[in-house]
Amino acid sequence: MLLRTLTRPASLTGLCALFIALLMAVFPAQTLESSLRGLSIWWQVLFPALFPFFVISELLLGFGIVHFFGKLLDPLMRPLFRLPGIGSFVVTMGYVSGYPVGARLTAQLWEQGLVNRAEGERLVAFTTTSDPIFLIGAVSVGFFHNAALAPVIAAAHYGGAFIIGLLMRFHDRQAPITESPVHRRAHHRRTSRLVEATKAMHGARLLDGRTLGKLLQDSIQSALRLMIVVGGLVVFFSVVMELLTRAGVVEVLAEGLRLLFGAIGLHDKLADASIFGLFEVTLGARAAGEAGTGLMHQTAIAVWILSWGGLSVHAQVLSLLSRTDLRYLPLMFARLAHGFISVVLVYMLWGWLAP
Repeated sequence: MLLRTLTRPASLTGLCALFIALLMAVFPAQTLESSLRGLSIWWQVLFPALFPFFVISELLLGFGIVHFFGKLLDPLMRPLFRLPGIGSFVVTMGYVSGYPVGARLTAQLWEQGLVNRAEGERLVAFTTTSDPIFLIGAVSVGFFHNAALAPVIAAAHYGGAFIIGLLMRFHDRQAPITESPVHRRAHHRRTSRLVEATKAMHGARLLDGRTLGKLLQDSIQSALRLMIVVGGLVVFFSVVMELLTRAGVVEVLAEGLRLLFGAIGLHDKLADASIFGLFEVTLGARAAGEAGTGLMHQTAIAVWILSWGGLSVHAQVLSLLSRTDLRYLPLMFARLAHGFISVVLVYMLWGWLAP
């Protein structure tokens, strides 16, 4: 009876929290140091990178620009991804600005009734990607010191995401495709798609009704609230990763993965990088770049880490989706599949795109 109780999800979460609290008491100096490190990453990297995108996305929704492109790209999104055209905005912004922007925009569309649960899960599954600046500047140049790696990393990462989008069209196939009221009203007129898109944008702006000043104020307030949540999660996972390393938990996990990697001829350092990347993207990608075990295998591990996203990114996405009915399991399986597909693409494309 006791064992059954302890294996319940809530009990396991409580035990994990107690374990982390005990480690914080044992390693107080390391806890403070890792907290400051996580806070520095949030303030110096994530805040300036994500805050403008959060504000702009709110403004674009309020002005109806999203509805414009949604109507315009509807014929492309429906057959490819079984999504309404308005999802194209999430795809574009998600790929340009990186995780967790795609999840934030999906949650906004869900709250406005523009996508249902199945469509939201499809969107989040293949828009949770790295942004090009991090992929090129941080990973290729900063960690690998080789800008020529950027094409193969980008092709494998974003190509894998596109394949996931195609595969996710089969997810929850019985669910209908949502169409906004603005779009429905435009169907009865035989006008060009550009005219219909303009009317959809105008109708959405009228439905929103906020003045420019009010819209800007709401956008900044909403973006700040989101950034505080993201920052808290980054600091938390920075502390957890440091404490698990000090307690030897990371070493135990890495040792198990080293045996697997050794069986297929990969170096132990790549196993260590994978364990770091399991929790946090930046730490894992840096470890992959510094492994020095063969550029092709290092690149494959780095692309896996970028595509998986790390539990820190998963937690950020979950926090953004907490007010919706979107489920976590489709996202988790999509991230795993994205990681393995991207690795395969690295080896397939290496002869053409690698330096």
